[in-house]
Amino acid sequence: MLPSGLPGEAKIKYLDADFEILKMGKFVICAVTNEQILLEDLKYWSVDLQEPYVDAEAAVKRWKEMQPTA
Repeated sequence: MLPSGLPGEAKIKYLDADFEILKMGKFVICAVTNEQILLEDLKYWSVDLQEPYVDAEAAVKRWKEMQPTA
């Protein structure tokens, strides 16, 4: 348990302009960098992929990875 009394990793449903906490926790893990993101710092995610990103650079990297190659 963390000092705040919350369990470690939260489970989140990512929505268009918000997210819904399914399981309380203090952080989520970035899908690109594997860094912990405190919930109060979570600003970037993909609704389609249902995954969080630590920053805009990580979000763009994942977006580029998901683009079809010509």
